Amino acid sequence: MDSYYRERNIKLVPIAKNNRKNMTPQERQLWYCYLSKHRFHWQRQRVISGFIVDFYCHAAKLVIEIDGKQHYTDQGIVYDTERTQVLQGYGLKVLRYTNQQLVDNFQEVCWDIEKNLQQ
Repeated sequence: MDSYYRERNIKLVPIAKNNRKNMTPQERQLWYCYLSKHRFHWQRQRVISGFIVDFYCHAAKLVIEIDGKQHYTDQGIVYDTERTQVLQGYGLKVLRYTNQQLVDNFQEVCWDIEKNLQQ
């Protein structure tokens, strides 16, 4: 079992479950129009270590984060940088897309995910 599973914060599991029920419109679009039907198995709102990631593919060691405007505050930038470093320390690749990218360029986001899955 991977160490990031052993170190997950059990207190975050109920929050992750709630987040699955209350996805943002952009998360919902990515999930129902692409990831839920994907050839790789994806998980929504997965607890990894002390964090909840939006989408996670174990087989590809890939995390996808969909960033709203709160991620672009000074505090959000610092938190996301630390979080990404921790996740990368587990050997995971983190892809970040903005809500606006999903609204304006959904197909390009999907192509970028595919490109990263092939690497």
